Amino acid sequence: MKTKIFIDGSEGTTGLRIHERFQGRDDIELLKISSDLRKDVEERRRLINASDITFLCLPDAAARESVSLVENENVKIIDTSTAHRTEPGWAYGFPELSEKHREAIITGKRIAVPGCYASGFISLVYPLVSGGILPKDYPVSSFALSGYSGAGKRTIAVYESEDRARELSSGREYALTQQHKHLKEMQKITGIERTPLFSPIIDDYYSGMVVSVPLFTDMLAKKENVASLLSYYQEFYAGKQFIQVSTAEDEVAASGFIAGNGLSGWDGLKIYVTGNDDRIVLSAQFDNLGKGASGAAIQCLNLMLGCQEDKGLNL
Repeated sequence: MKTKIFIDGSEGTTGLRIHERFQGRDDIELLKISSDLRKDVEERRRLINASDITFLCLPDAAARESVSLVENENVKIIDTSTAHRTEPGWAYGFPELSEKHREAIITGKRIAVPGCYASGFISLVYPLVSGGILPKDYPVSSFALSGYSGAGKRTIAVYESEDRARELSSGREYALTQQHKHLKEMQKITGIERTPLFSPIIDDYYSGMVVSVPLFTDMLAKKENVASLLSYYQEFYAGKQFIQVSTAEDEVAASGFIAGNGLSGWDGLKIYVTGNDDRIVLSAQFDNLGKGASGAAIQCLNLMLGCQEDKGLNL
């Protein structure tokens, strides 16, 4: 029997990418909504409750409204918005962090897909905190580079306009007030005590991102270096097909550059550890539309369905 799937918000960037990933799958029946009814509450209610699993690809307020429309206790929700990522009763959709996270996704009815920047940050910081390497009171900072697709359809249209402003051809730092919407989950999921200092940059390419966390080694719980941290990450993520850890001979790291769009179109995430004995930079490279959004959502779906974890994904 096919699993009935409804995508609430199917015309947004994430919704469209999720829809594309179902092409050719014979285990899914997509419940479609007419374009003129996509904001109609009663039609959305009907389709949500007729589904086995509903994806929410909506702004936060609309995602909360959709959850309130659930009347069928068997309906499962996978929410790609920020609305429920730190809410009680919602599984955080990053199965590689621990067996507890994986089991919560497999058995849960409410799954919150991580934010794109948060995915990179948490992939780097969570293992160090849980392993006692990074003190919880460490003043963590992070900088990041992303393609413009992460900002949604409106921003994509601005970047791809023929008469766009000159400054769009340059990287632009934003979230200057330190109020980025991913900060809450970055802090809570990793367990750090301070809100991170976070500086993201949007640049003139479509998709892909690098999230980096700089560390002073003398402020860690014990002295570490590039080799020891690479070894630690390799052990932590051993057997996790969606996470790759670079080696000491990695060609990208050796070149001196990690490109923001280097893994565009790929649904995994790659970790780099660079620097020296005193100062180390941890970096996560991935596609903001892959492991940072729709790819992660499909991975969660596959776990819930008990099928191959990478089904319909590009690894």
